[in-house]
Amino acid sequence: MATIDIIDEKTIRIKVTLEDAVAMVREASRDIDGYASEIVTIYEKMPEFQYTFFCFYAYDSARLFENMLRMDPKEYLSFSLDAPDAFFYSLYGGMAGLYDQAKQRATSSRM
Repeated sequence: MATIDIIDEKTIRIKVTLEDAVAMVREASRDIDGYASEIVTIYEKMPEFQYTFFCFYAYDSARLFENMLRMDPKEYLSFSLDAPDAFFYSLYGGMAGLYDQAKQRATSSRM
């Protein structure tokens, strides 16, 4: 489970593990319709960030991340993320597995 250390009233440090990525993939798979846009964005954009430098907030794709944390990091002015490479690669792999379904649903919801 993610660890959130409050450094001060403006700053937090978030530490996640491989299990947190698995939890995010499970949540996304339970609600592909609701997370379709995020699944597609994460899958399509992570390679541009060499996977491990991906920023959930760069493309408004943080709902899964915030759900896993059970809080909104944007309530603070600054936060850092300590995550092993396995977190990002596992998250990408999970999104890859859901991508085709999510892409289809995201496209049909725009029509």
